[in-house]
Amino acid sequence: MLLDVLEPCLWTKRLLQNQSIFLQENGSIMSPIKRRHFLQAAGATLASLGLSQWDIRQRAEQYGRVLAQGTPGRKLALLVGVNAYPDKIPNLKGCLTDVELQWELLVHRFGFNPKDILVVADQRLAVTDSEPLKPTRDNILTAFTTHLGQAKSGDVVVFHYSGHGSRIIDPYPIPELIINGEKMPNTDRLNGTMVPTDRLTSDPAIVQDIMGKTLFLLTRSLKTELVTAVLDSCHSGGGTRGGLTFRAVPSRVDGDRYAKPSPAELELQHRLMKDLDETKLLALRKQGIAKGVAIGSAQFDQYAADAAFDNETFHAGAFTYLLTRYLWQSDTKESIKSAFVNLARSTKDLAANTKYPVEQFPLFAANPVSNEEKRAYFLTPNQPWAEAVVRTVKPDGQVEYWLGGTSSLSLAASSKGGLWAVIDANGNEIAELEQTSRTGLTATGKVRSGQLSNLQRGTVLREKIRGVPTDLKLRVSLDASLGNQLEAAKAALQKLERVQVVSVEQGADCILGRLTPAVLQQVKRGQTQRGAVLPNVETVGLFLTGLRPIAPTFSDQPGETAQAAIDRLAGRFKSLLAGKLLKLVTGSDVVLVGQSSAYKVDIAVVPKGSRIATTPKTFKEGTTVQVQIRNQEKRNLYVAVIGIGESGKLTPLYPYWNSAESEALLGAGQTLLTPVQGDSYIFTLEGTGSLEVLVLASEKPIRDALKGLQTIAAGRGAEAGSRAPLALSGEEELGFVEALMGDGDRNTRSDITVSRDMNAINRRQLAAISTILEVVK
Repeated sequence: MLLDVLEPCLWTKRLLQNQSIFLQENGSIMSPIKRRHFLQAAGATLASLGLSQWDIRQRAEQYGRVLAQGTPGRKLALLVGVNAYPDKIPNLKGCLTDVELQWELLVHRFGFNPKDILVVADQRLAVTDSEPLKPTRDNILTAFTTHLGQAKSGDVVVFHYSGHGSRIIDPYPIPELIINGEKMPNTDRLNGTMVPTDRLTSDPAIVQDIMGKTLFLLTRSLKTELVTAVLDSCHSGGGTRGGLTFRAVPSRVDGDRYAKPSPAELELQHRLMKDLDETKLLALRKQGIAKGVAIGSAQFDQYAADAAFDNETFHAGAFTYLLTRYLWQSDTKESIKSAFVNLARSTKDLAANTKYPVEQFPLFAANPVSNEEKRAYFLTPNQPWAEAVVRTVKPDGQVEYWLGGTSSLSLAASSKGGLWAVIDANGNEIAELEQTSRTGLTATGKVRSGQLSNLQRGTVLREKIRGVPTDLKLRVSLDASLGNQLEAAKAALQKLERVQVVSVEQGADCILGRLTPAVLQQVKRGQTQRGAVLPNVETVGLFLTGLRPIAPTFSDQPGETAQAAIDRLAGRFKSLLAGKLLKLVTGSDVVLVGQSSAYKVDIAVVPKGSRIATTPKTFKEGTTVQVQIRNQEKRNLYVAVIGIGESGKLTPLYPYWNSAESEALLGAGQTLLTPVQGDSYIFTLEGTGSLEVLVLASEKPIRDALKGLQTIAAGRGAEAGSRAPLALSGEEELGFVEALMGDGDRNTRSDITVSRDMNAINRRQLAAISTILEVVK
């Protein structure tokens, strides 16, 4: 669907160029967009939707909904979610959650009147006060024309669709598609679609899908230019892979035949064209979207994940969850282009830690191009950034709140005992809430300080004290490719300390499997980085959920037993657990990678000796670099630098094990460049792929972590005069992060009394700022 919007080749090239220029011009906190970075979250192509035939006025009366006339400045939204499909179409699980995520965001951050948001879904939701319209073809189209059609010039319109996508024959197709940034001939004459519940007809070759071409015409017919379309679906075929379900149904209905649009669809397009003929319409479609801004969750040949989170307590579209979280936390003045760039560069790290690493690279379009500089939804948020919002306040003082701005990894650390700051419209803390329980994205709590009267529906919250579990474990799943070695592998894993064997659907951190020829084909279908080096066939190693291999975990020799692989990977399991714990301790699992809610700190990784102040888009293998940290606060901060390899390997880069505690102190307004002239260590980028550089900042020293490094160095007999990082084993990585957590817990408890059942981390005392480097040959 988004495809139709973004298919024009020249336009899309210009968009990609603009993103590259933007990254280079706008500061060190932004990392380059890379297709594979945009896995993690999403799923469709934008501009491929359609309608059917009916008399709008008569339909409006049937629904019994009286719609007020729009006035300039009104905000209108149509949110469509489809989980339940007929027997021949696989059901989805996360589309209704997507609707709730958008609804809460639009109402409580962007100031939409709930009465101006129309929901079309297959069942009633907590946010709706009545049964919603069912997502049939006619209902979706009627909702669009009667509800969004009210918009006048200057009104804001948001259209969101979560559900299956597909592709069907277009009698007048766009001649070329953009796939992975390259022009490809549209030889099959296809158009992306949105799949309603009544898709199937008596003729298997004809379907009632809504085409992207129709969405283009519908959007064009609106009287306002302030239109945002968000599509979370895909067209690359349905099914499951590595525990994930994808939001697409097969395009072919019989062998190599593609389905055709219904006569009603074509007639509707004809009616909507009005003053256009097919030649003029095709020319417009080649130029880009009809108007406004369009965002799609995946490219033409990629998957959109319908993912399970938090041990299957809830499902959501990976992309919608990421997008809405980002918009909850983003700056009120940020442009949609900036948001999209940050969102894209956040997804790789997010995917690796939120259980859906399928490679997705979202699509973004604006018409006119100047809309790229507008704010999200063409609005300034009427609430400060937040991570949660109050839904109800009960007479007994119990508060229920929605955690839509919180990451799934953070959820695991926020079941009980964590503290939330209650925030007023000016961003000031006015009360404190202690969490008492949580299920999925819904939590309950009680006021710990401040007045209960300060809380009402729509009051926003920020995480204040994060409770990190004392018994955190690495969750490992076993893939069927292990064959008759499954039981032996399970028994071997269960003997490992702090490793838990789970099904992939329960939210595994990684999957142990064998790269059989069949698995290799699935891996290749999910790749967007063409030519990436893959492990040898029939070797055993670890995958991220979605079957993305962690290459360094595979042996070179085929035929290794699962038991032998587990013995070989014992240290790697500790390393992965250390990475998981680090994200929880530092809060670096939040969407706004490169930014910090606690302190104003800028970072950049630059070639050694250069004068540039921003992280380049890519680095050549072998480049020697330095990390540049600037403290923009009016107070001194202790800083630390940690390198995280693509496989999750951690290396503390600064301060060194033999550094004095005072060396980590960065004065107000000062800049640190490390490694410096005279250090034994030279930071050289070896190998290709991604490297995350994570900078920690705190007003209090990270004393225990530094002592831990000194103990390790002493045990190795390291030379006292050597100023260089220590290469840590998996066990040592875990010990270092646990010491870091001990620092955070001690510093937190020195200021506030919190539950002893958890490790307490004050999110305002420890900030994490990261940037991701792309190393190429």
